[in-house]
Amino acid sequence: MSKNKETSSPALKRSWFQGLKAEFGKITWPTKQILAKKSFVAMIVSIILGLIIVGVDNLLEYGIKFIIG
Repeated sequence: MSKNKETSSPALKRSWFQGLKAEFGKITWPTKQILAKKSFVAMIVSIILGLIIVGVDNLLEYGIKFIIG
């Protein structure tokens, strides 16, 4: 199979990279304060969900042991 010469030309590659650079210029990065707040919230939510999973696991374990004997 042969490559399509239109898609492998250096001009198209260059314009693709220019478009990529332009898109990266549109990105708004969070400030350190916002990043710290969101990271803190993510850790708290992870801890809470972990505790909920541990609680449900313990309840199920107790229930199964009660049923089995």
